Amino acid sequence: MIPSSAPRGPVPKTIAVILAGAPLRVVTTAVSRVITLVITSAALAPSPAVAAEGPPVAVSEANRQPVVRILPVSGTVTSPRSALLSPSVGGLIDGFTVDAGSVVAAGDVLVTLDDELEGLALERARAALAEAEAALADARRRLAEAERLGSERGIPESEIESRRAEVAADEAALQAASAEFRQQQAVVRRHEIRAPFAGAVARRAAEVGEWVSPGDGLLELVATEGLRYDFRVPQNYYPDISADTAIDISPDAAPEETIPGDIVAIVPVNDPAARTFLLRAVAAGGHSLPVTPGMSARGALHLDTGREAVVVPRDALIRYPDGRITVWTLETGTNGPTVAERRVQTGLEFDGLVEIVSGIEAGTRVVTRGNEALQNGQSVTVRGD
Repeated sequence: MIPSSAPRGPVPKTIAVILAGAPLRVVTTAVSRVITLVITSAALAPSPAVAAEGPPVAVSEANRQPVVRILPVSGTVTSPRSALLSPSVGGLIDGFTVDAGSVVAAGDVLVTLDDELEGLALERARAALAEAEAALADARRRLAEAERLGSERGIPESEIESRRAEVAADEAALQAASAEFRQQQAVVRRHEIRAPFAGAVARRAAEVGEWVSPGDGLLELVATEGLRYDFRVPQNYYPDISADTAIDISPDAAPEETIPGDIVAIVPVNDPAARTFLLRAVAAGGHSLPVTPGMSARGALHLDTGREAVVVPRDALIRYPDGRITVWTLETGTNGPTVAERRVQTGLEFDGLVEIVSGIEAGTRVVTRGNEALQNGQSVTVRGD
């Protein structure tokens, strides 16, 4: 280390004059000290400045592509099926197997009615059916016997015809008994109210022990699969929307989750009060959202404007309090890439992009990251380059 008190700079002329008349040993010592001073001065002299590396930035190229108008809409999650279940026969409620909030599958028993009396009637119908079957079997046996032995034992033809009529009558009686039995079976089955489709029980409207009649509401069942999203769209956009229009859907309960949707219905009936029409969409490609019927949801319709323009990523824009909007463009300098600030005029925003009406052309490279504190002509280091 060189002491801080060491003299610096060239040797004064007075020292050189003194050395001229000094003894050899003194001259040698003095020369050594001079050489040391020269070396020290050279070591402490400032070195040429090394070019500093510019701040890192990320860039993207301005492209020319179709411009899309994003139309935000709000709506409601609806179920494809909703039913207030009621019995088709009167009776006393014997029990519930579900309550509000229960999730059921199609065919599950939800409510049972007291079927004791109808069960007894079913037993009578079963016995009558067995009796009719036996009577028909006997009549057929007697007819076959008469036809086989009639000529040998002198059984008149009228007797044979009578037995044939008896068989026909017993066949009809069997059909009637069979129909009565099946009817009574259906009556007994109807003392069980089953789920017509899979879903969740929204509410229960009766209690055990109540007498109900056909048509009385017992349970409200709502399907929870294949949910639909119903949006009200201003009437002036009706000509611009078709089944092929892209739509993004997000629930208000989880706004950070967004999925693509498919438009399944456009109902061309205006709401005269709101001047809107109904647009119905479903989740596309097997996507799903954590929603239930009745929740609110938002949609973003992508409407084709029919024109192309230069677009840049939204992150490339710098907005000033006075209303100016600029972008930093990447320029080619003699010592590497530099940046320049350009004022632009913007148009529509969509899909993370912004339409540039004027200011830059397609193919211009713009800074999208690290553009917060740049200066015109400043050298930068492009990430990834």
